[in-house]
Amino acid sequence: MMKQLFLAGILLATGLFFVLSDILKLPTMKTAKAMLGAGKGSKKAAKTIEAWIMSGAVRLSKHIRMDEYKHSRMENILKAAGYSMTPEVYTAYAITKAGAILLGVIPCLILLPLVTPILVILAILTYFKEIRKADERLKAKRDQIESELPRFVATVEQTLKSSRDVLAMLENYKKNAGPAFVRELDVLTADMRSSSYEAALTRSEARLNSPMLSDVVRGLIGVLRGDDSAVYFQMLAHDFKALELQRLKGQAQKIPPKIRVFSFVMLMCFLLTYMAIIAVQILTSLGNMF
Repeated sequence: MMKQLFLAGILLATGLFFVLSDILKLPTMKTAKAMLGAGKGSKKAAKTIEAWIMSGAVRLSKHIRMDEYKHSRMENILKAAGYSMTPEVYTAYAITKAGAILLGVIPCLILLPLVTPILVILAILTYFKEIRKADERLKAKRDQIESELPRFVATVEQTLKSSRDVLAMLENYKKNAGPAFVRELDVLTADMRSSSYEAALTRSEARLNSPMLSDVVRGLIGVLRGDDSAVYFQMLAHDFKALELQRLKGQAQKIPPKIRVFSFVMLMCFLLTYMAIIAVQILTSLGNMF
């Protein structure tokens, strides 16, 4: 009886969904997937469930209101992180995804009431994970770029001895830069060609909000204004090198605890090997005695 009711509920929900989809004029699955892929800026194909969630997020975003400061800040973060969606849609996507998990509470209250708190906690964790995803991606991008800045500053320091063409410096460095830095330099050089050099550098600084990049931009703007920035970049290269050594030391300090776990496992394997040999010898001796 329960199986028949469950099956009837699924069929009823499916039928209501298709009827409401036609009434509300929801986009097709291909349209939703294309919209999701474009919004996230990812080359991977969007999953069906994520496409439906995105469709609901687009409709929910019309009812989300943000103050001007929060909207501007989130818009800059999304643009720098590679998301081609508005702050309202991004927020609505996190809410919709958490709400989709909360819908599982309804059958759980009937069939498995003990699972209900787990789903509620999972929905809350999902919301905070999705709402922080852009910040995490931007932080990872910022870390990748900052790890290359010491080498970039050293290159600029050497290049200033023969040339003061900032655009040429950036174009030449793109050949040896990492993927994240190459994408940022592509945006920066394209912006410099279409507008003022100083304004483009300032916008690049605002996109990543990195103190190290701010120091580099300040030096490049000084070069554009005709200042003698050779000493500035020499001092900056020295400071960045010290920061790089500090970062590498911090990464090295994280390695011993990881190695300690494997060392303990190896020790236990050695002890089990000796104990197995001793046990075999004892059993053999007891067999000879009796």
